[in-house]
Amino acid sequence: MHLCSIDQAVEQVLSRLPAHIHMGLPLGLGKPNAFVNALYTRIRDLPERQLTIYTALSLGRPPLGDGLQRRFLEPFVDRVFADYEELAYLTDLRNDSLPSNVRVEQFFMQPGSLLHSASAQQSYISSNYSHAARDINSKGLNLIAQLVAATPERPVHLSLACNPDITLDLLPMIAKRRAAGETILMLGQVHAELPYMPGDAELPIDTFDLLIDTAEQRRLFSTPNMPVNTQDHCIGLHASSLVRDGGTLQIGIGAMGDAVAAALLARQGDNAGYRAVLDALGAGSWQALIEREGGVDTFAQGLYGCSEMFVNGLLALAEAGLLRRPADEQGAAVLHGGFFLGPQAFYQRLRDMPLEQRARFAMTRISFINELYGQEELKRRQRRDARFINTVFGMTLLGAGVADQLEDGRVLSGVGGQYNFVAQGHALESGRSILLLRSWREAGGEVTSNLFWNYGHCTIPRHLRDIVVTEYGIADLRGQTDSEVIARLLAVCDSRFQQGLIEQAKDAGKLAKDFQLEACFADNTPQRLEAIRARHSRFFPEYPLGTDFTAEERDLLRALNWLKSKFKLSELLELGKAALDAPGPEGYARHLARMQLDQPQGLKEDLYQRLLLAGLAATG
Repeated sequence: MHLCSIDQAVEQVLSRLPAHIHMGLPLGLGKPNAFVNALYTRIRDLPERQLTIYTALSLGRPPLGDGLQRRFLEPFVDRVFADYEELAYLTDLRNDSLPSNVRVEQFFMQPGSLLHSASAQQSYISSNYSHAARDINSKGLNLIAQLVAATPERPVHLSLACNPDITLDLLPMIAKRRAAGETILMLGQVHAELPYMPGDAELPIDTFDLLIDTAEQRRLFSTPNMPVNTQDHCIGLHASSLVRDGGTLQIGIGAMGDAVAAALLARQGDNAGYRAVLDALGAGSWQALIEREGGVDTFAQGLYGCSEMFVNGLLALAEAGLLRRPADEQGAAVLHGGFFLGPQAFYQRLRDMPLEQRARFAMTRISFINELYGQEELKRRQRRDARFINTVFGMTLLGAGVADQLEDGRVLSGVGGQYNFVAQGHALESGRSILLLRSWREAGGEVTSNLFWNYGHCTIPRHLRDIVVTEYGIADLRGQTDSEVIARLLAVCDSRFQQGLIEQAKDAGKLAKDFQLEACFADNTPQRLEAIRARHSRFFPEYPLGTDFTAEERDLLRALNWLKSKFKLSELLELGKAALDAPGPEGYARHLARMQLDQPQGLKEDLYQRLLLAGLAATG
């Protein structure tokens, strides 16, 4: 191992590797941004050299935009991200200004962030997460660079911490190539705030050829918890009733994942109230399924987590004592995870734990988590009653899920591990795949259905259809005929779109001409759900897992989201009417000051103030 500065590390890489450097970076949090930026800057000015970066989930601050969005985001981003060092290549990737001798290939993108980058779209690799190491290695990978964690309690080891996922799968592949005479370098940089995770994630310090000798002190990237609305809470409540005591749980990041965690916490902490809100939501229609596959009782045995992503919701479940079932009789791990990412408070809570307590969260290779082959007998024993809960943004009436790509081919995010978990849900004897779906969306005043007759792309093919959950209920599609699948999805569809979808299915010959939807599913409306929320408000917290937003910012975010959903910001007549109808500024002084609109200067700022007041009044 060679201790070196960032500049020395760059020189070592340039001198020891061939003209074309193939650099692998962990997805998400584990990128050593300072080193990556230094190497990228050097190679950008060396036309005789080439750099290809293989990675996923390149994280950056949200674009500030302009107008009201910028006024809201700029102070928040400055506070939460502080001195986080942006990835220089990501800035150029967003702007389609990568130099000709640099290429960035990703198998997963920060959702929606690179829709308009031609270079990112053209260089996207569609791979299952479990195949990423294989695919990257085959490209001629000759440099792995990542953040690592250190602790005085383990003086001769470093931890891959947030990202053992792909690196551990790559190590045996690299060993073979090194034995054949290839030069492949491993570089690490310690980050002072990265929680040290023991177990499989630990490596002897001499595993690294280059170790940057100064610990990174800048802020780690974080993902602030976003608000959980009525739609998402209802989805989470329904999904939580499918989780079996003593079983296995996988959930993802985002509002719907937070809603599932919140509902499980409610099921344990206020069981009578939890049952009452489920009854109000119409869970009686799925009672047989819930009794067979899940339950509504408290958790006597607890749960085991097996999730590619160790998220804030899973940590909250562990802290509340729900995630406590050991994976097996051999150890104390209550969770196996491949990578982690979350808000700053999530990292702090991990850092504050004693090392032996942290060991309960076993960070390991992605092939162990996302596949059954390899130690299959052990995995099947551990993953009993598995519930793999993932999200999609669309669903065809024949049961195909859409999660990663638009019809025109542009990639929103990536397949990641979703297919892996859906396949496991079918392969495990007592496993189920559960796809969460908001049944409708609203943008610019236009409401559209997220259930449609067909779509030009699918992520999960219909032959792997299983359970689908919307805010209106649960559709069990496994083993059902096409006509029954259609009927069950119509039962959890928003009523504004049911009749049109019924006609499309009948025209295609997939529904009987005399088919009629049961009357109990004809009142699938947001108004009914909002009335339930009003009666059971304690089960609908806006930020069930905490927040980085101040009280004023929470109000402002609701107002801005309302404006975005209701108005096309390019349509001046609509905006003008909203501004005219806005209330006065009384009672909103702190909100206006936060947006620097307490003393508007000129017509534009006056319009901004009036629009903001309209949003605050509508969402207050």
